[in-house]
Amino acid sequence: MKSEIQINNSAGVCRIDIEGTIGVPEEWQFDDPEARIATYETFRNTVRRIAQTDSPEVVVEIRSTGGDVNDALLIHDALCSLDAHITTRCYGYTASAATIIAQAASPGCREISANALYLIHTAVCAAEGNAAELACKLDLLRQTDARIAAVYAARSGRPADEFEELMAENNGNGRWLSPEEAVAAGLADTVIDAGERTAPSLVQNIARGWERLLAGIGLGRGRSRELPADRNVLHTGAERQELLYRPATALEQAQQHAAPTATKSREDPSCGDTAPTANQRAYAEDIKRLKSI
Repeated sequence: MKSEIQINNSAGVCRIDIEGTIGVPEEWQFDDPEARIATYETFRNTVRRIAQTDSPEVVVEIRSTGGDVNDALLIHDALCSLDAHITTRCYGYTASAATIIAQAASPGCREISANALYLIHTAVCAAEGNAAELACKLDLLRQTDARIAAVYAARSGRPADEFEELMAENNGNGRWLSPEEAVAAGLADTVIDAGERTAPSLVQNIARGWERLLAGIGLGRGRSRELPADRNVLHTGAERQELLYRPATALEQAQQHAAPTATKSREDPSCGDTAPTANQRAYAEDIKRLKSI
């Protein structure tokens, strides 16, 4: 999934939306620049913009299943360096590297949606090489696991060993936690109802689209159309009278504009062929046209 980080400053509040893959996977960083889904240079500029944010309040909305641990740590540190009140809000599947960013919130401000799921697990990498090189990779993975567990522990006040055990469940694949379990584990502070907070940008865009659509028929926010007292499931009484009157009117108009049926002056009788003659087809078309009025 494409990496996307949007930074929007307005009215003293900076909103940062993080969606898709965190950072840029290593294999993409060395591809042809024209073929990359996202460039590492773009990501570095984004982290720099986060670090330069001067708003007194920062809200980080996270919808991501993870990505590169190094990039997540860079975003985490950039947020922690800000002199601002920081709230992180997790929606949907929040997993892996995305959970690291969520720890950058101010005390008590790690929020998770009541409809979200939360996953932490041990670090993963692709490796090839000789025994010595693979041993170095193994050591790096263990060091990474310890570093991630330390980030969780620093925010929860609990021993890092507890988080290493949770990360190691299911052969290192971790376990999906409900919002309540994430709070109980010390990975989040508050479970929020989606209706109590500002919805994610995607939901806001959908809502605005519906408001524009409904506004066109007089049913947008702040616009309520009063229904007549005789309103039934489909039509008002006036509408029913109009529908009853419409067929007779339409038939009269059709008769006034009807053209004579075009037929041949003479037709030879068919010899066992059941296909309709040109005249029969013309009459059939007239009948269908009258029935549809």
